[in-house]
Amino acid sequence: MATNMTRFEGFPAEAFDFYEALADNNTKPWWNEHKAEYTAYVRDPLVALLDELRDEFGEPHIFRPYRDARFSKDKTPLKDHQGGFVAIEDGMGYYVQVSASGLMIAGGWYSSEGQQIARYRQSVEGPAGAELERILAGMARTWEIDGHPVKTRPRGYGADHPRIELLRNRAVTVSRKLPFSPALGTRKALTTVRSGWRGMRPLVEWLADYVGPATEPGQAE
Repeated sequence: MATNMTRFEGFPAEAFDFYEALADNNTKPWWNEHKAEYTAYVRDPLVALLDELRDEFGEPHIFRPYRDARFSKDKTPLKDHQGGFVAIEDGMGYYVQVSASGLMIAGGWYSSEGQQIARYRQSVEGPAGAELERILAGMARTWEIDGHPVKTRPRGYGADHPRIELLRNRAVTVSRKLPFSPALGTRKALTTVRSGWRGMRPLVEWLADYVGPATEPGQAE
């Protein structure tokens, strides 16, 4: 993502208005007419926000605003939100999203690849599993936690395993939604995202340490 030297001053009300209007006008002609508004009110502030977080959290990535509708019945061309992400390992990192409803802060391990699930379950069974339990218990009061669990117990594990609920997970993510408010139009939004990402850092670091990349370093794809 190219560096934007503009200081982050918040997400203007027009950013949320843009997505409210998009909900009723999700067409390419409307997008072509209003793309400059998206750039000025949504993308540029998000780039500025991520630039200010770069030194602490890492290189950010801005997702494309376009939907991949090839295999979907919904053929609307544009996403109803704009997300930014800082990757720590394959399928894990820190996330922030702007939409009509406000801001969402999220992070963790959202997509399992390669050897990640096997490493995760092996770690949950051992002493590291107790550490993960403590981390998630501390976050449960203020974060929504999702493990995208399998419907039944994983093969090889008994239903009475003391950590069966954790073992069912195929991912571990946390999220917090911030409804639209005037504060999102100020630098307080930066403070809020930074504080949220710092709060989830123990979880992200646990995942990076114990789940790791899709394949072992140096191992052939």
